[in-house]
Amino acid sequence: MSDLDRNYASPFGRAATRVDAATVDAGLRAYMLRIYNYMTIGLAITGAAALGVYMGAVTPDAAGAAGRIGNTYLTTFGVYMFASPLKWLFILAPLVMVFAISFGINRLKPATAQLLFWAFSALMGISLSSIFLVYTHTSIVRVFFITAASFGALSLYGYTTKRDMTAMGSFLMMGLIGIIIASLVNLFVASSMLQFIVSVVGVLVFAGLTAWDTQRLKNEYIYGYASEGGEVAERAAITGALSLYLNFINLFTLLLQLLGQKE
Repeated sequence: MSDLDRNYASPFGRAATRVDAATVDAGLRAYMLRIYNYMTIGLAITGAAALGVYMGAVTPDAAGAAGRIGNTYLTTFGVYMFASPLKWLFILAPLVMVFAISFGINRLKPATAQLLFWAFSALMGISLSSIFLVYTHTSIVRVFFITAASFGALSLYGYTTKRDMTAMGSFLMMGLIGIIIASLVNLFVASSMLQFIVSVVGVLVFAGLTAWDTQRLKNEYIYGYASEGGEVAERAAITGALSLYLNFINLFTLLLQLLGQKE
């Protein structure tokens, strides 16, 4: 990358040479590839868990069904997952787990952090499995590919742009807090207009976060992890994958609310 060919002031007290820059460039590509691989595996686990729960929860046999949501007949497992208080456990569990991973990552071995990330991805899939009851399967697949294309373009922009996006971070975090507050309010007022506004603003915020997080991860490696390596870099790759994973999932669910076709 051309921007790494210039000498820069190292935060570790020395100037980087052209040889150093070439080494950093190779390490950076490997580091970012590791992040994207972790994220992709997490998304695959999420999709498999969501589809698996849905397939076990529904039945075409109306006579043998244990319950029903709309026009969909549920097995006994489906009633527990979608029509009982147990559903709140799976809705809230991913939130608890993501905080546990984020705050405890520095005390975990990379292998343990990986396992927790896979477990979190599975829990997120279970939490998202209800989308198959709400939206047509065709529209879910369509929105997934729209999300994947958008995410890829945004992340590529964040990686390649020479524009410093650091200042955007505070603005995007304020937007994220606003979305969370508005979503909580809408749980009580149930306004379709407010939901539409939250979805539109949310897409913009997470689009920005995708580019911003990608540039942040790139810069953190160049000015820190390139010289540290080992377990520190591996843990950073897992938390980086978690950040991009959450951006993808949020983009997907918000776009599904805007573009998804309901059953």
